[in-house]
Amino acid sequence: MESTVSAADARVAAPGTPLLDGMPRQRTARLPAAPAAPRIPAAAPVPRPGPFVRSLLPTPAETPFTFGYAAVLVVTSLFAAYTDPSLVHTLYQESSTDVAHLVRSPALVLVASALWIAGGVTSSYALLFLFVLTALERRIGGRRTAVVFLLGHVLATLATEIPVGAAVLAGHLPGSSLHRLDYGISFGVAACVGALTGLLPPWPRRTVLTVFGGILLADLIQLTDPLSNWGHLLSLAIGVGTWPLVRRWQRTGPQGALATPSTA
Repeated sequence: MESTVSAADARVAAPGTPLLDGMPRQRTARLPAAPAAPRIPAAAPVPRPGPFVRSLLPTPAETPFTFGYAAVLVVTSLFAAYTDPSLVHTLYQESSTDVAHLVRSPALVLVASALWIAGGVTSSYALLFLFVLTALERRIGGRRTAVVFLLGHVLATLATEIPVGAAVLAGHLPGSSLHRLDYGISFGVAACVGALTGLLPPWPRRTVLTVFGGILLADLIQLTDPLSNWGHLLSLAIGVGTWPLVRRWQRTGPQGALATPSTA
């Protein structure tokens, strides 16, 4: 029986090379596929703070007053930390809201004294400034928050320094009391704490007032700095006195929009 050769077999066979009888045409083996490149897992996204955490911190868009003021305080605190101490002390003295400076240039020193943080950015009032003013500004707006802060800062300063001047004139205090070093943001922050409590529900309001007021009373009892301690209590009382005002501001909203009134 004769084997037949297909036309395809005839083309692949070299001349003079006999074909294997009865064997199918041999095909070229396929090369194994190249292994796939290993997949590199994508980098895990960096976790971002939740909305609640972000709402506690100031932002330039939502709380511009607190954010801008905090930036200024950071700059002045870094300046005080890394500059010649004698120069810093001189600046503190020139910014002090003592009786002598209040008589000569009251507006200048009332503003300048609020550009420094007594104790630096790690002090308790620096942290209170960040969280309390942010919360208050989110509720009533930046300009109104500035008004509350200035009320506490200015009125408590005058209420503590005017009696000192009167006591010096009456001969009950030495003349050196007119040059008492007094600067910082604590009076304004205490007023903002008092104002913010008026916008909280009853139980958080009572808790904050009890805890913060108790701390201020304990400081006053220790008599470490009686004038400042009295000033802090006065500032807190000034903030509490603004409750009708800040509640009305909250109802109109930071930008004039109607907001839900707080629980009395």
